[in-house]
Amino acid sequence: MAVRDFVTRHTLRWLQDPRVMALMDDARVSDGLVKALRLRSRAQRALERRTEALAGRLDLATKKEVRELRRTLRRLENELARARQERGES
Repeated sequence: MAVRDFVTRHTLRWLQDPRVMALMDDARVSDGLVKALRLRSRAQRALERRTEALAGRLDLATKKEVRELRRTLRRLENELARARQERGES
């Protein structure tokens, strides 16, 4: 079992606990969770920007560029397969 599956399953179980539900009804707790999630999101975006900037300075491909390259390669492979089918090749 993957760690992510384990955490997800137990988190769902905890969220169904009446004590946790009562705690989540507290505005301070829910506001704190919202702030924590926003902070995580901002930190993630900042890290991604810095990583892309560093990759650019070091002339490395970024995750986004690799994803675009894969997408283009997949499209070209599909076009090639269609062209071969039209010509009767296998």
